[in-house]
Amino acid sequence: MSNNNFIIETHDLTRKFKNVTAVNGLDLSIRRGEIFGLVGPDGAGKTTTIRLLAAIMDPTTGSAMVAGFDTVKQAEEIKKRIGYMAQRFNLYGDLTVLENLNFFADIFGVRGDERQERIERLLAFARLTEFKKRRADHLSGGMQKKLALACTLIHQPEIIFLDEPTTGVDPVSRREFWDILTELHLQGVTLFVSTPYMDEAERCSRVGLMFEGRIIVCDVPERIKGMVVGDLLELRPANLRAAERVIAGLPGVLEVQTYGDLLHVFVDEANRRLPELQAALAEQSIPVHDFRQTRPRMEEAFISLIRKRLEGTEHGIRDTQHAIRST
Repeated sequence: MSNNNFIIETHDLTRKFKNVTAVNGLDLSIRRGEIFGLVGPDGAGKTTTIRLLAAIMDPTTGSAMVAGFDTVKQAEEIKKRIGYMAQRFNLYGDLTVLENLNFFADIFGVRGDERQERIERLLAFARLTEFKKRRADHLSGGMQKKLALACTLIHQPEIIFLDEPTTGVDPVSRREFWDILTELHLQGVTLFVSTPYMDEAERCSRVGLMFEGRIIVCDVPERIKGMVVGDLLELRPANLRAAERVIAGLPGVLEVQTYGDLLHVFVDEANRRLPELQAALAEQSIPVHDFRQTRPRMEEAFISLIRKRLEGTEHGIRDTQHAIRST
Protein backbone atom coordinates (compact mmCIF):
# COMPACT_ATOMS: atom_id res chain seq x y z
CA MET A 1 0.00 0.00 0.00
CA SER A 2 1.40 3.39 -1.05
CA ASN A 3 1.78 6.16 1.53
CA ASN A 4 -0.05 9.31 0.37
CA ASN A 5 2.77 11.47 1.72
CA PHE A 6 5.16 9.93 -0.78
CA ILE A 7 4.85 10.81 -4.46
CA ILE A 8 7.63 8.37 -5.41
CA GLU A 9 8.24 5.02 -3.73
CA THR A 10 10.45 2.14 -4.78
CA HIS A 11 10.84 -1.31 -3.25
CA ASP A 12 13.87 -3.44 -4.09
CA LEU A 13 13.96 -1.81 -7.54
CA THR A 14 16.52 -3.62 -9.70
CA ARG A 15 17.52 -3.41 -13.35
CA LYS A 16 20.05 -5.73 -14.98
CA PHE A 17 21.64 -5.56 -18.42
CA LYS A 18 23.12 -8.97 -19.23
CA ASN A 19 25.88 -9.34 -16.61
CA VAL A 20 25.68 -5.77 -15.29
CA THR A 21 23.36 -4.72 -12.47
CA ALA A 22 22.78 -1.01 -13.15
CA VAL A 23 20.31 -0.49 -10.28
CA ASN A 24 20.53 -2.85 -7.33
CA GLY A 25 17.73 -3.20 -4.76
CA LEU A 26 16.75 0.48 -4.63
CA ASP A 27 14.43 1.54 -1.79
CA LEU A 28 13.41 5.20 -1.99
CA SER A 29 10.58 7.29 -0.54
CA ILE A 30 10.28 10.85 -1.87
CA ARG A 31 7.76 13.32 -0.48
CA ARG A 32 5.55 15.55 -2.59
CA GLY A 33 7.24 18.91 -3.22
CA GLU A 34 10.81 17.76 -2.52
CA ILE A 35 13.86 18.57 -4.59
CA PHE A 36 15.58 15.20 -4.53
CA GLY A 37 19.16 15.10 -5.81
CA LEU A 38 20.79 11.92 -7.07
CA VAL A 39 24.57 12.16 -7.32
CA GLY A 40 27.39 9.77 -8.04
CA PRO A 41 30.14 8.97 -10.53
CA ASP A 42 29.52 8.00 -14.15
CA GLY A 43 28.09 4.50 -14.38
CA ALA A 44 26.59 4.62 -10.87
CA GLY A 45 23.07 3.96 -12.20
CA LYS A 46 21.56 7.47 -12.06
CA THR A 47 20.17 7.58 -15.62
CA THR A 48 18.77 4.05 -15.38
CA THR A 49 17.03 4.98 -12.11
CA ILE A 50 15.37 7.99 -13.73
CA ARG A 51 14.26 5.95 -16.75
CA LEU A 52 12.73 3.34 -14.44
CA LEU A 53 10.83 6.01 -12.48
CA ALA A 54 9.70 7.78 -15.66
CA ALA A 55 8.15 4.46 -16.83
CA ILE A 56 10.40 4.42 -19.90
CA MET A 57 12.07 1.19 -18.82
CA ASP A 58 10.74 -1.80 -16.86
CA PRO A 59 12.60 -3.15 -13.82
CA THR A 60 14.07 -6.64 -13.81
CA THR A 61 12.69 -7.14 -10.30
CA GLY A 62 11.12 -4.95 -7.64
CA SER A 63 8.55 -2.19 -8.07
CA ALA A 64 8.06 1.57 -8.18
CA MET A 65 5.02 3.78 -7.59
CA VAL A 66 5.02 7.29 -9.06
CA ALA A 67 2.14 9.71 -8.38
CA GLY A 68 0.20 6.73 -7.01
CA PHE A 69 0.62 4.57 -10.13
CA ASP A 70 2.68 1.45 -10.81
CA THR A 71 5.46 2.14 -13.34
CA VAL A 72 4.87 -1.17 -15.16
CA LYS A 73 1.09 -1.64 -15.00
CA GLN A 74 0.06 2.02 -15.27
CA ALA A 75 2.86 3.61 -17.29
CA GLU A 76 0.53 5.78 -19.42
CA GLU A 77 -1.07 7.32 -16.34
CA ILE A 78 2.38 8.23 -15.03
CA LYS A 79 3.47 9.80 -18.33
CA LYS A 80 0.51 12.22 -18.16
CA ARG A 81 1.69 13.47 -14.77
CA ILE A 82 5.45 13.76 -15.19
CA GLY A 83 7.95 15.76 -17.19
CA TYR A 84 11.18 14.09 -18.27
CA MET A 85 14.23 16.02 -19.42
CA ALA A 86 16.91 13.65 -20.65
CA GLN A 87 20.62 14.50 -20.81
CA ARG A 88 20.13 15.19 -24.52
CA PHE A 89 16.64 16.63 -24.79
CA ASN A 90 15.27 16.41 -28.34
CA LEU A 91 14.71 20.01 -29.30
CA TYR A 92 14.20 20.66 -32.99
CA GLY A 93 17.03 22.90 -34.09
CA ASP A 94 15.38 24.13 -37.28
CA LEU A 95 12.28 25.25 -35.35
CA THR A 96 12.06 28.51 -33.42
CA VAL A 97 11.61 28.69 -29.67
CA LEU A 98 7.87 29.32 -30.17
CA GLU A 99 7.51 26.52 -32.71
CA ASN A 100 9.20 24.05 -30.34
CA LEU A 101 6.77 24.97 -27.57
CA ASN A 102 3.80 24.61 -29.94
CA PHE A 103 5.11 21.23 -31.09
CA PHE A 104 5.30 19.90 -27.51
CA ALA A 105 1.88 21.42 -26.77
CA ASP A 106 0.54 19.34 -29.69
CA ILE A 107 2.15 16.18 -28.30
CA PHE A 108 0.54 16.68 -24.89
CA GLY A 109 -2.83 17.80 -26.25
CA VAL A 110 -2.69 21.34 -24.85
CA ARG A 111 -5.07 23.41 -27.00
CA GLY A 112 -7.11 26.59 -27.27
CA ASP A 113 -6.76 29.64 -25.06
CA GLU A 114 -5.08 27.55 -22.36
CA ARG A 115 -2.30 26.65 -24.80
CA GLN A 116 -1.55 30.29 -25.63
CA GLU A 117 -1.62 31.32 -21.98
CA ARG A 118 0.77 28.53 -20.96
CA ILE A 119 3.21 29.26 -23.77
CA GLU A 120 3.35 32.98 -22.94
CA ARG A 121 3.78 32.17 -19.24
CA LEU A 122 6.55 29.63 -19.91
CA LEU A 123 8.39 32.01 -22.24
CA ALA A 124 8.40 34.62 -19.48
CA PHE A 125 9.23 32.02 -16.81
CA ALA A 126 12.24 30.72 -18.80
CA ARG A 127 13.22 34.29 -19.75
CA LEU A 128 12.94 33.48 -23.45
CA THR A 129 10.17 35.89 -24.56
CA GLU A 130 12.52 38.12 -26.54
CA PHE A 131 14.04 35.06 -28.24
CA LYS A 132 10.79 33.32 -29.23
CA LYS A 133 11.44 33.76 -32.97
CA ARG A 134 15.03 32.49 -32.77
CA ARG A 135 15.79 28.99 -34.05
CA ALA A 136 16.77 26.54 -31.31
CA ASP A 137 20.08 25.80 -33.06
CA HIS A 138 20.99 29.48 -32.70
CA LEU A 139 20.47 29.60 -28.93
CA SER A 140 23.30 29.36 -26.41
CA GLY A 141 23.68 26.12 -24.46
CA GLY A 142 22.08 27.68 -21.41
CA MET A 143 19.09 28.96 -23.40
CA GLN A 144 18.62 25.55 -25.00
CA LYS A 145 18.43 23.99 -21.53
CA LYS A 146 15.82 26.56 -20.47
CA LEU A 147 13.80 25.92 -23.63
CA ALA A 148 13.99 22.17 -22.98
CA LEU A 149 12.66 22.75 -19.47
CA ALA A 150 9.84 24.97 -20.78
CA CYS A 151 8.85 22.21 -23.25
CA THR A 152 8.92 19.69 -20.37
CA LEU A 153 6.54 21.94 -18.38
CA ILE A 154 3.96 22.55 -21.13
CA HIS A 155 1.47 20.02 -19.69
CA GLN A 156 1.97 21.18 -16.06
CA PRO A 157 3.46 17.96 -14.63
CA GLU A 158 3.34 17.14 -10.91
CA ILE A 159 6.84 15.63 -11.02
CA ILE A 160 9.82 16.56 -13.16
CA PHE A 161 12.71 14.17 -13.75
CA LEU A 162 15.89 15.94 -14.86
CA ASP A 163 18.92 13.89 -15.87
CA GLU A 164 22.05 16.05 -15.45
CA PRO A 165 20.16 19.08 -16.84
CA THR A 166 23.02 21.60 -16.59
CA THR A 167 25.92 19.50 -17.86
CA GLY A 168 27.97 21.38 -20.41
CA VAL A 169 26.65 24.90 -19.73
CA ASP A 170 28.50 27.81 -18.18
CA PRO A 171 28.27 28.59 -14.43
CA VAL A 172 26.04 31.66 -14.92
CA SER A 173 23.53 29.63 -16.96
CA ARG A 174 23.62 26.88 -14.33
CA ARG A 175 22.68 29.39 -11.64
CA GLU A 176 19.87 30.82 -13.78
CA PHE A 177 18.53 27.33 -14.47
CA TRP A 178 18.54 26.50 -10.76
CA ASP A 179 16.75 29.77 -9.97
CA ILE A 180 13.96 28.52 -12.26
CA LEU A 181 13.95 25.10 -10.55
CA THR A 182 13.69 26.82 -7.16
CA GLU A 183 10.63 28.74 -8.38
CA LEU A 184 9.03 25.44 -9.46
CA HIS A 185 9.85 23.98 -6.05
CA LEU A 186 8.11 26.91 -4.36
CA GLN A 187 5.05 26.19 -6.52
CA GLY A 188 4.91 22.65 -5.07
CA VAL A 189 6.33 20.72 -8.02
CA THR A 190 8.36 17.63 -7.08
CA LEU A 191 11.83 17.64 -8.68
CA PHE A 192 14.03 14.58 -9.09
CA VAL A 193 17.43 15.75 -10.35
CA SER A 194 20.59 13.83 -11.11
CA THR A 195 23.72 15.98 -11.16
CA PRO A 196 27.51 15.64 -11.18
CA TYR A 197 27.84 19.06 -9.53
CA MET A 198 28.19 19.10 -5.75
CA ASP A 199 27.14 22.75 -5.43
CA GLU A 200 23.83 21.77 -7.05
CA ALA A 201 23.43 18.86 -4.64
CA GLU A 202 23.65 21.37 -1.78
CA ARG A 203 20.49 23.06 -3.10
CA CYS A 204 18.38 19.89 -2.80
CA SER A 205 15.99 19.04 0.04
CA ARG A 206 17.60 15.60 0.29
CA VAL A 207 20.42 13.92 -1.56
CA GLY A 208 21.12 10.30 -2.39
CA LEU A 209 24.68 9.18 -3.15
CA MET A 210 24.58 6.39 -5.72
CA PHE A 211 27.53 4.08 -6.28
CA GLU A 212 27.61 0.82 -8.23
CA GLY A 213 23.82 0.70 -8.47
CA ARG A 214 23.11 1.26 -4.78
CA ILE A 215 22.25 4.27 -2.63
CA ILE A 216 25.09 4.49 -0.10
CA VAL A 217 23.57 7.34 1.89
CA CYS A 218 20.37 9.40 1.62
CA ASP A 219 19.81 12.45 3.82
CA VAL A 220 19.67 16.25 3.95
CA PRO A 221 22.92 17.93 2.79
CA GLU A 222 23.94 19.19 6.26
CA ARG A 223 23.70 15.73 7.80
CA ILE A 224 25.68 14.16 4.96
CA LYS A 225 28.47 16.71 5.45
CA GLY A 226 28.37 15.90 9.17
CA MET A 227 29.13 12.24 8.45
CA VAL A 228 32.76 13.02 7.68
CA VAL A 229 34.97 12.13 10.63
CA GLY A 230 37.50 14.69 11.92
CA ASP A 231 38.45 18.32 11.32
CA LEU A 232 39.38 19.56 7.86
CA LEU A 233 42.62 21.39 7.04
CA GLU A 234 43.27 22.91 3.61
CA LEU A 235 46.76 23.68 2.30
CA ARG A 236 48.46 24.63 -0.97
CA PRO A 237 51.94 23.05 -0.96
CA ALA A 238 54.59 23.81 -3.57
CA ASN A 239 54.99 20.08 -4.26
CA LEU A 240 51.59 18.40 -4.01
CA ARG A 241 52.62 14.73 -4.29
CA ALA A 242 55.58 15.06 -1.94
CA ALA A 243 53.41 16.85 0.63
CA GLU A 244 50.73 14.17 0.33
CA ARG A 245 53.29 11.41 0.99
CA VAL A 246 54.64 13.20 4.07
CA ILE A 247 51.22 14.03 5.54
CA ALA A 248 49.55 10.66 4.92
CA GLY A 249 51.84 8.91 7.40
CA LEU A 250 51.56 11.41 10.26
CA PRO A 251 49.76 10.67 13.56
CA GLY A 252 46.18 11.91 13.72
CA VAL A 253 45.76 12.13 9.92
CA LEU A 254 42.55 10.32 8.99
CA GLU A 255 42.31 11.01 5.26
CA VAL A 256 43.92 13.09 2.49
CA GLN A 257 42.10 14.32 -0.63
CA THR A 258 43.55 16.27 -3.57
CA TYR A 259 41.77 19.22 -5.23
CA GLY A 260 43.79 20.63 -8.11
CA ASP A 261 46.76 22.28 -6.35
CA LEU A 262 45.16 21.90 -2.89
CA LEU A 263 45.33 19.17 -0.28
CA HIS A 264 42.39 18.58 2.03
CA VAL A 265 43.51 16.77 5.17
CA PHE A 266 41.12 15.29 7.73
CA VAL A 267 42.67 15.13 11.19
CA ASP A 268 41.44 14.05 14.61
CA GLU A 269 42.05 17.49 16.16
CA ALA A 270 42.87 20.57 14.07
CA ASN A 271 44.47 22.72 16.80
CA ARG A 272 46.89 19.98 17.75
CA ARG A 273 47.71 18.62 14.27
CA LEU A 274 48.09 21.83 12.26
CA PRO A 275 51.46 22.81 13.82
CA GLU A 276 52.62 19.17 13.53
CA LEU A 277 51.82 19.12 9.81
CA GLN A 278 53.56 22.46 9.30
CA ALA A 279 56.66 21.20 11.11
CA ALA A 280 56.76 17.92 9.14
CA LEU A 281 56.54 19.74 5.80
CA ALA A 282 59.18 22.29 6.85
CA GLU A 283 61.50 19.44 7.84
CA GLN A 284 61.19 18.05 4.31
CA SER A 285 61.73 21.56 2.80
CA ILE A 286 58.26 21.63 1.21
CA PRO A 287 56.96 25.23 1.14
CA VAL A 288 53.26 25.78 1.86
CA HIS A 289 51.53 28.90 0.51
CA ASP A 290 48.20 28.62 2.35
CA PHE A 291 47.20 26.64 5.44
CA ARG A 292 43.80 26.94 7.11
CA GLN A 293 41.00 25.07 8.80
CA THR A 294 37.73 24.89 6.85
CA ARG A 295 34.37 23.11 6.87
CA PRO A 296 33.71 19.99 4.76
CA ARG A 297 31.56 20.49 1.69
CA MET A 298 29.32 17.90 0.06
CA GLU A 299 32.16 16.95 -2.24
CA GLU A 300 34.55 15.96 0.56
CA ALA A 301 31.76 14.01 2.26
CA PHE A 302 30.93 11.97 -0.83
CA ILE A 303 34.55 11.22 -1.66
CA SER A 304 35.12 10.12 1.93
CA LEU A 305 32.02 7.89 1.93
CA ILE A 306 32.96 6.27 -1.38
CA ARG A 307 36.55 5.87 -0.20
CA LYS A 308 35.29 3.85 2.78
CA ARG A 309 33.15 1.80 0.40
CA LEU A 310 36.15 1.01 -1.78
CA GLU A 311 38.14 -0.12 1.27
CA GLY A 312 41.32 1.62 0.25
CA THR A 313 41.61 0.60 -3.41
CA GLU A 314 43.84 3.43 -4.59
CA HIS A 315 42.94 3.22 -8.30
CA GLY A 316 39.22 3.18 -7.54
CA ILE A 317 39.49 6.10 -5.12
CA ARG A 318 41.26 8.33 -7.62
CA ASP A 319 38.83 7.46 -10.44
CA THR A 320 35.83 8.13 -8.22
CA GLN A 321 37.31 11.35 -6.83
CA HIS A 322 37.81 12.59 -10.39
CA ALA A 323 34.33 11.50 -11.50
CA ILE A 324 32.38 13.40 -8.84
CA ARG A 325 34.60 16.48 -8.73
CA SER A 326 32.57 19.65 -9.25
CA THR A 327 33.77 22.04 -11.93
